[in-house]
Amino acid sequence: MFGSGTVKGVGVREAVGLREGGAVLVDVREDDEWVAGHAPGAVHVPLGEVGRAADGFVGCRVLVVCRSGNRSAKAAKALAGAGVDVTNVTGGMSSWVEAGLPVVVDDGSPGTVA
Repeated sequence: MFGSGTVKGVGVREAVGLREGGAVLVDVREDDEWVAGHAPGAVHVPLGEVGRAADGFVGCRVLVVCRSGNRSAKAAKALAGAGVDVTNVTGGMSSWVEAGLPVVVDDGSPGTVA
């Protein structure tokens, strides 16, 4: 499932700028983590499903995020191996929260990141 090679990484503030420029934020955390809280407008693709979803992201600028940056680094390598323009969000959702960026649940109300 996982590709090889080096993948670019960006901090959360740069990730926000890239999203404003049209990049897609893909959250690869597990279902329970997603339900508790995620970045507004993110797309949920659990790590175990990244390989099957890769074709849907070819031609897109993709940012991948997890809680700390480890799982998203694996996902980024897999997506890069499938030809996706992908960047890992270093520090993950933990850094997102530390930076004071919003976290929501599906209905748009405030969420949490454990």
